[in-house]
Amino acid sequence: MSNLVILPVIIPIIAGLLLVMMRKYIRLQRMLSIASMGAVALVTFYLMNTIKVKGIQSLQLGGWEAPFGVSMVMDMFSALLIFVTSIVALCCLLYAFHSIGKERESFYFYPFFLFLIAGVNGSFITGDIFNLFVCFEVMLVSSYVLISLGGTRKQLRESIKYILVNILSSFLFLVAIAYLYATCGTLNFAHLSLRVADAGQEGLMTTVAILFLIVFSLKAGLFLFFWLPGSYSTPPTAIAAIFAALLTKVGIYAIMRVFSLIFYHQPEVTHLLIGVLAAVTMVLGAIGAVAYGDIKRILTYNVIVGVGFILAGFATFTMEGMTGSLYYLIHDMIVKGLIFLLGGTIIHLTGTGKLKELSGLIRLHPQLGWMFFVAALSLAGIPPLSGFLGKIFITEGTFEARYYWLGGIGLLTSLAVLYSLMKIFMNVFWGYTEITEEEEKGTTKGLLLPIGILTALTIALGLGAEGIAEYVDSAVEVLMNPSMYVEAVLGMNPKP
Repeated sequence: MSNLVILPVIIPIIAGLLLVMMRKYIRLQRMLSIASMGAVALVTFYLMNTIKVKGIQSLQLGGWEAPFGVSMVMDMFSALLIFVTSIVALCCLLYAFHSIGKERESFYFYPFFLFLIAGVNGSFITGDIFNLFVCFEVMLVSSYVLISLGGTRKQLRESIKYILVNILSSFLFLVAIAYLYATCGTLNFAHLSLRVADAGQEGLMTTVAILFLIVFSLKAGLFLFFWLPGSYSTPPTAIAAIFAALLTKVGIYAIMRVFSLIFYHQPEVTHLLIGVLAAVTMVLGAIGAVAYGDIKRILTYNVIVGVGFILAGFATFTMEGMTGSLYYLIHDMIVKGLIFLLGGTIIHLTGTGKLKELSGLIRLHPQLGWMFFVAALSLAGIPPLSGFLGKIFITEGTFEARYYWLGGIGLLTSLAVLYSLMKIFMNVFWGYTEITEEEEKGTTKGLLLPIGILTALTIALGLGAEGIAEYVDSAVEVLMNPSMYVEAVLGMNPKP
């Protein structure tokens, strides 16, 4: 059974390699891409239910026992994220069929899309911090191609900034890994948890922990997000949506995994620092979202606010805060993908993203308008949509940890998020119609299906939250009790 753990990585890699050889067969590339994402979703759903019954699943590659071999570990936390990743990726693929263009399709869009998903999934299930670096690089190299695919001047300018920032963060990641290995003599997550617990998280170890936090903050857009607004606003809509939904979430996952499993012994230092960075991130992101009058810029700054809010819950290191972070993380992956697809569709129809040049679109496209309205309310945490439950738990967690300032900032920035998205809704969809159907630059043909799926998901996740409550509780239990992860990988009563 544990052999299935590797499939969410293997399936997209094999499919991507096959698609490299099928450059001219666009229809076949589309079918195989969708089939691979569907297969990952089915396998992961099966594994989620296996984990619920039998506990964490681990695979030791090559038959080498942990910590000497390469471990692949799937607990409920990683399984939930992989399942949501496959659903969002499938919707972005459906959207790409009608929007990405034949030229990009014939220049390996689908293979690199699948390689990116393989890197994301590998990051979620690796049990080794060096292999986390490797999976990050697979994801990033794929994203370098996707962000520059098409070769417009603006894309190339922003892609250079994006690549340079990630090269720097990758270098710092290697430095942090080197220091950690020199100090602990191991790179296996479970073994590191034991070694750090024995050695004590003081002095040099705290410095290494902060270095890892800097690296993952660059990846996640936590405080160090200067590269993100430009990078996420230049690619085609399907690519921008998958970036917004997934790439920052891998950095968030890394922070949550490392600082709940390895560096959890001095929360008054590490977790308080995460909380401060989360607060600053939310404030600066909210200012950007409110200040700009361009759809893509507003949406990218909302990505930044979401990063801060998720990690605000984690910083509390309470059961309520962690539960809220996980609910909100799942919600954010779905809704960020949705809102970027909606924003891209508006620009596709009108040829502009400037709010001053848009008005009255709801008369021509009522479905698009009301789906945007639902997405905006969900992102702002209005009940009964999917963002509400996560915000309630995170706020409760901040108050329980006596981080009242952090909870207050979270609530205030939620109002800023709502204002920024309602600004788009009122300017774009309300008022007099300034464009006729004949003057539209594009069509919604084929684009509303993936948008509709994600809209339905955010409604269902809000109304039926109890349906995933057992899975979320199981994931939070492992995050709050690192010994469960250690025992699953190294066996009962493991020796350091």
